[in-house]
Amino acid sequence: MTLLQPFRALRPAPGRAADVLAPPYDVLSSAEARERAAGKPWSFLHVSKPEIDLAADIDPYSAQVYAKAAENLDRMIAEGVLVRDDAPRYYVYRLTWQGHVQTGLAAVASLADYATNRIRKHELTTPVKEDDRVAQIEAVNAQTGPVMLAYPTAPAIDAMLEAATTGEAAIDVTWPDVRHQLWVVDDAAAIADLTAAFDALPALYIADGHHRSAAAARVAAARGGNGSHNAFLTVTFPDHEMTILAYNRVVADLNGLSPKDFLAAVGERFAVEASDTPVDPGAPNQVGMVVDRQWYRLILPTERVPTDDPIGRLPITLLTRNLIEPLLGITDPRTDKRVDFVGGGRGLGELEKRVASGDWAVAFALYPTRMADLMAVADANGIMPPKSTWFEPKLADGVVSHVLD
Repeated sequence: MTLLQPFRALRPAPGRAADVLAPPYDVLSSAEARERAAGKPWSFLHVSKPEIDLAADIDPYSAQVYAKAAENLDRMIAEGVLVRDDAPRYYVYRLTWQGHVQTGLAAVASLADYATNRIRKHELTTPVKEDDRVAQIEAVNAQTGPVMLAYPTAPAIDAMLEAATTGEAAIDVTWPDVRHQLWVVDDAAAIADLTAAFDALPALYIADGHHRSAAAARVAAARGGNGSHNAFLTVTFPDHEMTILAYNRVVADLNGLSPKDFLAAVGERFAVEASDTPVDPGAPNQVGMVVDRQWYRLILPTERVPTDDPIGRLPITLLTRNLIEPLLGITDPRTDKRVDFVGGGRGLGELEKRVASGDWAVAFALYPTRMADLMAVADANGIMPPKSTWFEPKLADGVVSHVLD
């Protein structure tokens, strides 16, 4: 199998995309999804978050929930809300958000290349989240949430994708503040050219969707043999068009220190500058910090920033090694309940709000991880710290799904 291949997408019927498109399953709580889907019987949330159609106290990982997902997907197909293409195709997917445009290719990617690390990872996964996606795929017999990939510099591919967007889009929906457009590539020569161009690349990089890709690999291993289950649903964008926002931190206490003593300890490692306004760090060695209702800019001396270590120079690693571990005593953020993660899309005001509530003692605003550093970590077979990246804009669920024949 080539690195990417066309597939027969299950997608909204003409004129139905606005009814179908939904946020990714993993950015909403069950309560938020229930609210978003109210009065929207064809929202894809009924497939990706099917617990919203059951009792409010139901276990979202119960067999009943996955059965409901299958029932809802079948209903959308039976009612003609979703239709499947009759031949394999590629789909050019464009996202426009706050003046930013990124254009990628919806395709299925080789799980064999995923296994050999030609499709490269940078995060660990958690068993419960993997198990959830495996159960979802098996229940609906489809991959319904695309994995976001990045491809390295390839102007020829950029040009091919741009050329595919000259005609009328099959989907053109702005929701909620992101414009989602989809063009169908059904010309045999264009399909062959795209397949060859991507197959010539040395690697692709998982940006968002490690649990979905890992789950797809588990399903393929369990099923064995040949079939469409040996590929997984992806949308691949050029690395230079992707936007990473910060993934910020809040910590529940100061590890027994008073605010004054904590600031003194921080000052031994960082230059500390008080600020009358929220601090958005301007470089990887800078951190915005709010404690005791006061903002500060922390600046780590450049001599403490490693240049030859792709993980060591990440903004979150610099903060962790110089403050979170030695001063706050948090060594495993995956399991320590004293720390929480706040996506950069929520803004600096969310950090102020968390600290002002009294539930959290200190918040840290980080400089965003750079795409080049993410790729360098993946090339080195490294694993980034948890919650290192927050990609915006997000892909919508329901634009394309990959049925497992």
